[in-house]
Amino acid sequence: MARVLTGVQSTGVPHLGNILGAMLPAIEMSNQSENEAFLFIADLHSLTTVRSAEVLRNNTYGTAAAWLALGFDADKNTFYRQSDVTEVTELTWYLNCFTPYPMLANAHSFKDKSNRLSDVNAGLFIYPVLMAADIILYDADVVPVGKDQKQHLEMTRDIASSVNSQYGDVFVLPEAVIDEKVMIIPGIDGQKMSKSYNNFIDIFLPEKELRKQVMKIVTDAKALEDVKDPEDSIIVDLYSFLANDEELGAMKANYLAGNYGYGHAKQALFEVILDRFGNARQEHSRLMADLNAIDEVLLKGAEKARLVAQNTLQRVRSKLGYHS
Repeated sequence: MARVLTGVQSTGVPHLGNILGAMLPAIEMSNQSENEAFLFIADLHSLTTVRSAEVLRNNTYGTAAAWLALGFDADKNTFYRQSDVTEVTELTWYLNCFTPYPMLANAHSFKDKSNRLSDVNAGLFIYPVLMAADIILYDADVVPVGKDQKQHLEMTRDIASSVNSQYGDVFVLPEAVIDEKVMIIPGIDGQKMSKSYNNFIDIFLPEKELRKQVMKIVTDAKALEDVKDPEDSIIVDLYSFLANDEELGAMKANYLAGNYGYGHAKQALFEVILDRFGNARQEHSRLMADLNAIDEVLLKGAEKARLVAQNTLQRVRSKLGYHS
């Protein structure tokens, strides 16, 4: 059995791009009988940028509710808040002492802001070390990551290897799994869907607000009666991820036939979102109205995670010369 670990930041409710590109594939992997999945909400990482306790708390609940509503099985797997298993912070300190400064100075998360050092806090600088601790604390075998996170997995392996070379087999070296076919979901402006660009679609909004987001999708100025190119349409691109072949074929045919406006296409996209995620939307609303239920799931998961974390720390302390 492979232990698969995934961490998600609590920077807001996941949008359609997150759901299609990362969440649903991760849930599918976690449901495979040969896998044991650890999924955590990285609320400690979020503190590098989020300064409002209320925002951080609400983001954490919203993120947890989204994963549960979309079908993550918290009973079969392990689902927890990062901050509920504080052993990760102790391991981070140990790993800090084996992490060379140049490695951290070369990290993308730091270099992206290195020309504005006043904006860089210590948490951001050692972000890769906390990420390494997140992974090796749980003896993870496999970590699914996007291409932008590949460097962090390499750093995790380097840090763990440095400890292992001095003290023997302390840590499991995780393998990165990078899906080269990961879907790039366009936002309403045609760029990659991202909270940073504020071009996302939040499927968990009330219907009226969700429809407004869909109706904001950027189009050209062609009139209702004009023939339109389905291969150059954000609406068709988004529809293709959600509709079946027959529905997609019908929309493309309508584009090519004329007398089919972008408003019609946006309405069809809105309706397929409601159809595809109707049950998830209901479950998300139910969970967000009962935060105690979310806490119960996360705390139960933290108890399971802590057993693994404590075993790892005992091994580390013993190897490093501390009483365990």
